Amino acid sequence: MDRLPATPLLRLSLMIDAVASGATGLLMAALPGPLGALFGLPPGLVQGVGLFFLPYAAGVAYLGTRPAPARRGVQAVILLNLVWVVDSLLFAAFARPLLGLSPSALGVAFVLGQAALVLGFALLQAIALRRADAGPMAAPRAA
Repeated sequence: MDRLPATPLLRLSLMIDAVASGATGLLMAALPGPLGALFGLPPGLVQGVGLFFLPYAAGVAYLGTRPAPARRGVQAVILLNLVWVVDSLLFAAFARPLLGLSPSALGVAFVLGQAALVLGFALLQAIALRRADAGPMAAPRAA
């Protein structure tokens, strides 16, 4: 299996994703009723998404703590993040007409805000992957 050097940027990009996903997952899994009321979404949906985040966060943290993470693992995290962004945008746009849900303005803002954050994770991870592929020559030089 193809391995990457665990550069500081690669580790950081994976670990902030893991921590944010884990914290969000814990909150959503533990407080589905109150968050569902705030977001205008069914508590079961909120809890289900929170429970989905937990193993995802554990997997990303596992990759982020490896001395040489698997390239395909990092690529999978980037791809999953991009799919999540697209799904979040589709959900925000079509929750009412296609799913019969009525998210509140705060619910839509939460979905779009986390989509923007996840897009940032994916971009940072893609940059870190590219730099890890390029090796030490890709590191920025001090002026």
